[in-house]
Amino acid sequence: MKINRFEDIIAWQKAKVLTLRLYFLFKDNRDFSFRDQISRASASVMNNIAEGFERDSDKEFKHFLFIAKG
Repeated sequence: MKINRFEDIIAWQKAKVLTLRLYFLFKDNRDFSFRDQISRASASVMNNIAEGFERDSDKEFKHFLFIAKG
């Protein structure tokens, strides 16, 4: 099965749900640096999956998936 859009990748979909939940859960958190850090980290997972998908090679895609996993 060929995936045509990064939005079809299950890991990206789960990262999106996680990001939205974290934004909702921490919206009233007064520890602004923690809230910002966890929000950026969760969004970074989505961004790395999307960026890796748009690269020209499977090797680069795997590299970005490795970064997203971290």
